[in-house]
Amino acid sequence: MKVREIVWAGIDVGKHTHDACVVDETGKVVFSQKVTNSQVAIEGLIARTAKKAGQVVWAVDMTSGAAGLLLTLLLDTGQPVVYVPGRLVNRMAGAFAGEGKTDAKDARTIAETARMRGDLTPVTSPNDIVSDLGVLTARREDLMADWVRGINRIRELLASIFPSLERAFDFSTRSALILLTGFQTPDGIRTAGPDGLRSYLTEHQAHTRSIPSIVDKTWAAAGEQTVALPTEKVTAPLIARLARQLLELDREIKDLDKQLAERFEAHPDAERITSVDGFGPILGAELLADTGGDLLATFGSSGRLAAYAGLAPVPRDSGRVRGNLHRPKRYHRGLRRVFYLAALSSIRPEGPSRAFYQRKRGEGKRHTQALIALARRLVDVIWALLRDGRTFQITPPTQDNAA
Repeated sequence: MKVREIVWAGIDVGKHTHDACVVDETGKVVFSQKVTNSQVAIEGLIARTAKKAGQVVWAVDMTSGAAGLLLTLLLDTGQPVVYVPGRLVNRMAGAFAGEGKTDAKDARTIAETARMRGDLTPVTSPNDIVSDLGVLTARREDLMADWVRGINRIRELLASIFPSLERAFDFSTRSALILLTGFQTPDGIRTAGPDGLRSYLTEHQAHTRSIPSIVDKTWAAAGEQTVALPTEKVTAPLIARLARQLLELDREIKDLDKQLAERFEAHPDAERITSVDGFGPILGAELLADTGGDLLATFGSSGRLAAYAGLAPVPRDSGRVRGNLHRPKRYHRGLRRVFYLAALSSIRPEGPSRAFYQRKRGEGKRHTQALIALARRLVDVIWALLRDGRTFQITPPTQDNAA
């Protein structure tokens, strides 16, 4: 049996099964097979591939979820593992014959992409803290999506029967949701009266200082509508039930945020990251989860990290057109969001970030352009702090005189 010097193994990750394809230096398929997502089957694939070459470069199109067991076993081999994004797989598929799309073909495309490109992001073993942060931040993303969907739905329902009350409040606050658990119609509010509203809000622990304002706004809204709409009897109970669900969801999010912050603070880089304006425990946790935790080893330079986050413009020159820059099409959208939100938060207080933003605005940049420029600068700041092992200080640290 011929043992090759190196082969590339592409794996199209699936929930129950993975498709694997191994190619040699010429792009010839060594073998292709479907593998059950189980330890025994994956270890069998690893053993079979190891017999074909002295070195194996593994390539996957997913680094979370169903890929967890697969990546753990692959990384244990000590052989390099690289990440081929799904968008890149779709584009590279056009370079091969045939228009059909199958998991087996995708696996070969992944293997060929890894063989032809040397700039793919390596997959490394995250430490326990980063792994936990990945799970917690993913759960938080799901909860926040449910929260936004629920708030939009409750506003839609309320606007259909009581539009003046829908306009009166920000229903992303607990006190406003507490109000809706008891009162959803003008007639119900008039029956309770201001004293009844006040008692209900107090009993259900609405924000004490907000209660007088809530009562006044609610009573005024009821005075604007004297008619009862036909769907009130069906819609009002739905609003009350949804408000109670959102209050429970709010508690779950707060509990998760506390757990996430405690886990993030255990990471050795936590203090350095949160010393930068705009970065709190939540965004800091998302930064570590999205990058694998070890930014310096994974990316090598702040420029590569910025490119991965979609904050380094790429040229689009053609003919006589030169210097035409635009946002890259392949980048990590979650990481771009982290730096954008950090930039947005950092310009609120007076400080270096706000001064940088105002300088960019003075140069004629629009609000979004100035924020993106600031986000790019935050990449450099975070990188420098992690590289030098220090926290952010407005006054640069003094340099010891050379002997």
